[in-house]
This record gives sequence, C-alpha cells and structure tokens, in this order.
Amino acid sequence: MTHAAMIGVDVGGTFTDVVAVRDGVIETVKIATDLIDSARGVLSGADTIGVADATMFNHASTAGLNALLTRRLPKVGLLCTAGHRDVLDIGQNWRPAEAVSDPRWRRSFGDAARPLVPRYLRRGVRERIAADGTVFIPLDVEQARGQIRILGRCAVDGIAICLLNAYVCAAHEETLRELVRAELGDVLCVVSSEVSPLAREYQRTSTTVIDAMMGIIYRAYSDRLVGGLRELGFNGRLNYADSAAMLAPVDIAMARPSRVIFSGPAAGTNASAHFGALIDDGHLLCADVGGTSTDVSVVIAGRPIVDNQIELEHDLLVSTLSTQITSVGAGGGSIVYSGPSGEIGVGPQSAGADPGPACYAQGGAQPTLTDACLLIGILDESRFAGGARRLDVARAEAAFCALDTPLDFSARVRHAFDIGLHNIAEGIVDITIRNGLDPREYSLVAYGAAGPMLLPSLLDLVQARRVIVPPHPGLFSALGLLSADLVFMESRSHYLPLAGDSAQLIDAIYSELDAAVCAQLGDRDEARFHRSFDARMTGQAYETAFIDAPAGTIGAAEVERMIATFHDVYALRAGNRFPEVPLQAVTFRVQATLTTAKARFPVLDRRTAGAPTAVREVELRHLASAPYPCAEYARSELACDDQIAGPAIVREPLSTTFVPPAHGLTVGRYGELIIAARDDHA
Repeated sequence: MTHAAMIGVDVGGTFTDVVAVRDGVIETVKIATDLIDSARGVLSGADTIGVADATMFNHASTAGLNALLTRRLPKVGLLCTAGHRDVLDIGQNWRPAEAVSDPRWRRSFGDAARPLVPRYLRRGVRERIAADGTVFIPLDVEQARGQIRILGRCAVDGIAICLLNAYVCAAHEETLRELVRAELGDVLCVVSSEVSPLAREYQRTSTTVIDAMMGIIYRAYSDRLVGGLRELGFNGRLNYADSAAMLAPVDIAMARPSRVIFSGPAAGTNASAHFGALIDDGHLLCADVGGTSTDVSVVIAGRPIVDNQIELEHDLLVSTLSTQITSVGAGGGSIVYSGPSGEIGVGPQSAGADPGPACYAQGGAQPTLTDACLLIGILDESRFAGGARRLDVARAEAAFCALDTPLDFSARVRHAFDIGLHNIAEGIVDITIRNGLDPREYSLVAYGAAGPMLLPSLLDLVQARRVIVPPHPGLFSALGLLSADLVFMESRSHYLPLAGDSAQLIDAIYSELDAAVCAQLGDRDEARFHRSFDARMTGQAYETAFIDAPAGTIGAAEVERMIATFHDVYALRAGNRFPEVPLQAVTFRVQATLTTAKARFPVLDRRTAGAPTAVREVELRHLASAPYPCAEYARSELACDDQIAGPAIVREPLSTTFVPPAHGLTVGRYGELIIAARDDHA
C-alpha cells in the first residue's frame, strides 16, 4: 500500500531545506536560498524532490525575521491615539542588565537607532476609548482623514492602526480602516483589534506594526508560491508553520502573518519533541547549530515550553504564541579574532554564507570555527557537503597565521575550538538555569549542519545525560514541519474579577472565541478544542499564563474550578500559594487542533555478525600535545545497536558527527546516534 507524500520546507537565510516522506522513506534536498526571491528557491527544491503526489506542503521561513533584524523593511505608517506616537520608541522603558550603567546605550529600534517606523510616519488622531470601552473623546474624522492623506503622500506600502483600549472597543479602529480605504484604496491596512486584541499598549502596537510589515513581505510571496506549486502539479494543502510550530492553512496564516515570523527555529524543537516520543525520551535540550547562531530550546515531559510573546531584540516584542528559544551568537561561521592582549576570542560576528569561512575560498580572510574544525581534521576537505564543495586547507592555515597573537599555531586552533564550544555551552546552561532544570536529567539533541560536529564535546560542560544526533540532522527542522498539527486559535483580553458573578461574561467571551475558531475550521468534527486563560492575583503586574479552563457553559461552579486551577498552577511554577488573594482574569484563549499524519522514521536492522568497520583512519591535530588517530565511519553503513568508541568521526552527506575521546557512540533503533561518557554510553 502506497501513501501520499508529505513535504516540509524550511527557508533559512543561507540554505533552503526540503524534506519529503514517501512510503516511510525520507528524501532530502538542500539548496542555496535565493536572496532576491526566496520563492524561486522553494519552487526549485519542490521541483527537484517532486510535489505532484503530495497531499501536504508545510512551510517555515525566516525571511520575515531576517528582514526585521536587518531592517530591510517595507514603508509602513502608524495611526495611533493622539499623544501616543512615541510608544514604539519608549517600549517597556527598561534596560538590559549589561546596559544599566552605560550612558551611550540606545534601544535597537528607537529613533536614535533603527526605528521600525520613523517618527514622521507615526500620526496621532484625536480620539479616546476609555478602559471600560466607552467613548471618552469621539473620533475626529476630518482630522484623521488629514493624517491619512499625509501618509498617502509619503507613499507608504501599508498602514497599521493601533488605538488606546481598542481591544475593548474596536469602533474607532474600524472607522479609521474605512477612511484608509476611501482615501488610499487597496493599500494594506491592519488593525490591532483583529491582529492582537490583547492588553498592553506597547506590545499591541509593536505586534500590529510588525504584522503589517509581514503582510507586505509574505502575501505577495505566498501568491507566487501557490501559483508556482500549482504549475508543478501540486493539488494538496499548503500550510504555514507559526512561531510555536503549529500549522495553519495559508489563507488563515496570511490573515495574521506576524505569527509566522519565528517558524523556522520552532520547527526544530517540534521535530525534537516528536522524535523524543519515538525513542521514549521526553526531557530534551534542543540545540540547532547553524553558521551564525545556535538556537536552544527545551522539551519537558514531551512538550516544548511555549511563551505568549516573542522578544526579537531587547524589548522588541510580538504578541503571539511562540516556542521559547534562546539564540546564542555562536555557530560554524563564528569569526575567530585576537584581542588587544593577544588573547583568542570567537564570535558573535559571523562570516555568514558570503564570503563565508576562509576555507570556502570565496574571499573570506578571517578564520572561523569551521576553519578550526578543518585544521583539526574533523572536517574532510574533499567531502564537505557531500562532496559539493572542496575546502581549502591552505587558506584556513593562512587565516589563523594572520592573527596578532603570541600563541603558537596549535594553541590558536585549539583555543578557537574550545572557546567556540564554551560560547555554545553558556547558552545551553543559561536556558536550563532560567527554567530551573537539572541538565543531568536531559538529553542534548544535536542538529543543524554543525550541531553533531560540536555538541558531543560539550557533555562535560553542560552535564547533560547524553547527546542524541537524530537522522538527517542537517535538515531536522524541515522534518519538524512533518510532525506538526493543524491548529486554529483565537484570544482576547478582558480585565475582570475571576469570581462567580463574572461567570456570565466569561461564558460569553468563550462562546465568541469558540465561534471565531469554528469559522476558521469549517465543518470538522474531529477537531480537539482546548480553552485556557491568563490571570493574576490582585496587585500583581504580570499574569500567570496558559491555565486550563473548563469546556462547555461557564457557571459559578466552573469559575471556582478556574480559581482552584490558577492556584495549583501558580504553586507549581512559583513555589507559593496565596488562596486568600482575589484574582483578576486578563486573557482568554480557545485553540482547536486537527491531528495530521506524522513523519515516520524507518527502523534500522541489526547487524547479523561482527562489528562496524571503519572506512579509514584519520589524524586529529592541535587538540592535544601530539596528534592522535581517529577512526572514521560512514553513517549509512551503521546498524542498530552498533557501538563505537571515541575518538571517532561519523560522516553523512550533510553533516559530520565527532565523538570525542573518553566517549562512546551507540546506534539507536531509528538510526539515531547516542553519545555519552564511555562508562555509561550503552
């Protein structure tokens, strides 16, 4: 019996990863991302792997995130309540710890730095909605019309509308949208009461502005993608992954494109959770090591940690559900440099894809962590990227020789390797401490092109149980897109006492959210509905999020259950319980999940006799006082339960796994490579 293919595509800043699963066989394609029009690269990969027999095409991209980080953004105007045009500059008005005493510090998105919306494009309109939803100052239509005309003369690509307290009453925002259409025609216009009907003015404003920008970036791209896939014979369903790696049909995703901004890194965490369930390991530290950075996340008891907002830069926020991910400025392309005293440092600056590491021979003159791995002997100069690129050892040597340091050559390479590892380890340890976790209870999942090469050497630093290198680690995030479910959700903020006399209002809110989700779903009885809410104790500044709420009609008894659940969750997360303190509800959510087919990993056969045979023996240099031998294996030749003692190297077309000395490797049921200290690696 044949099964229809499923396809996942993860569009990165350097490479576009395409993965297909057909009849249990995983096929992969990795191509360079087209930086002019990434849709062309996606369609090229889709054509190579074949899409005519696919029922699902699941898509994740960092195009919007990269546009924000580099400020290559469309021109968007903001209409806000008069007197509030500087809310984007003010942010939450706090500094990171390292900048508290720095008089030169400026936030990254203010007018003194790189504003998302320049001040002249932020126009105040005379109006005011009170916190209870009543009209305090009526909307001055003629004054608003004049502000819209100014934005029109400035030739904006889109307009974001965010008025004070619009999440309670959207009337003024809706009127402004009608005025924009009357004055400017089809220019993209988004309103906060639809994009982010949540409390907190700054977060709602930044989310609405970013949603408008993502709409301009992604909607034309999506149209080209849909048309191109149809020409290739694809008649299935195109889904976009959001920032929590939950899938949504393309039309629903593009209604709120700010949700897809962080989809690529989240897909890797989802892939780790799915694979962890297969191997019965639900406690995972997930590390995606790329060329520029390492994205670190956590899976606890089989579930990723999810936040209710993303912090893209310090204080630059998007209010959307997102997998909690910490990015560390350390990866294979991190630049090695010498400091004023001749000391060696690594990163966070990266050589990127262009010019890339010195050994790429594309004009890069500075040494990188990749160059260090080549000189050590972990990378093979003739078989890098499956033989698609030949590395230049002489250029790597010249780059390290050019460093201004009294250290000898071996010390330069060794210190670069060790410091790069410590930088990655610091990010992993930070996220474990932040979440109060004991790393000895967690496995470290190594993926991304450089993950298997670097992370096994971190076991002693981070004190994790073991390292797991999953199948196809270089394209593992794309595989995560084939392990996700379709999710439809709505949320709304409404400040009210969490008490029995609020039951009728709470029931009405959940009924409206249920109806909005059902409108997205259509007639799909198999969907699983889940309600949750955020609440806080009276006097608290921030709420406790994602507390389960009862299904069905909400009455006084159900509210009492919600109160009890809040105190249970708060005690679990904060370690204290204050049942005598009254509660205030803040945000209500409804989520509907449609289970989809998941990627299946083939089970490896066991070896009938003998032990795995090394392809050859290589020499590792610079890591110790003298070179030492290291056995090299081909991953495709390994069988279930094979065991290999380190030091060893395992090569596959798009990744290299390095097993350091005093460690051992065991091959798991699905071909995963399990690396641990030699005394307990089996």
